[in-house]
Amino acid sequence: MPGPNGRGVCVWFTGLSGSGKSTTAEIVIRLLEERGRPVTVLDGDAVREHLSKGLGFDRADRDTNVRRIGYVAGEVVRHGGIAVVAAVSPYRSTRDEARAMVGTDRFVEVFVDTPLEVCEARDVKGWYAKARAGEVKAFTGVDDPYEPPVAPELHLLTVGTTAEANARLVLAELERRGDLAPA
Repeated sequence: MPGPNGRGVCVWFTGLSGSGKSTTAEIVIRLLEERGRPVTVLDGDAVREHLSKGLGFDRADRDTNVRRIGYVAGEVVRHGGIAVVAAVSPYRSTRDEARAMVGTDRFVEVFVDTPLEVCEARDVKGWYAKARAGEVKAFTGVDDPYEPPVAPELHLLTVGTTAEANARLVLAELERRGDLAPA
């Protein structure tokens, strides 16, 4: 079901592991569904399990994973749907490829900006500790870079605000763009 502007849209959450991407995305999804908009969810962990099983975490495999997500999101958007992506997607150039696959005017990049030390403190899966101990190699933010977006459509700070407030900022942006009818 296309938005009021007659087209689909992809909301692409990017940020470090533990930044709050999935938490904010889950609230956005709930709010969109409450307003009658079905959503296709492409969460990084689920995609790795179902679409990208067997890929590692070197740059080539990470790029392949993000390209796969971009392709699927592009198909959802092409058919008038909403794709909500929550994936670290650490490299700008590959996020830009995903933007091109979806369509530049249909891609809303949301940078979930959280300091590394806060992400590490939130780390329920223990990935940062494993990376710091040398058990996990090429972990984004520790020994592999995260390239923040230069000009995201939304730049969300997570310290000093709530995921709910940030989710409402995302909906307001979708309304402003004409991708969602005003409440």
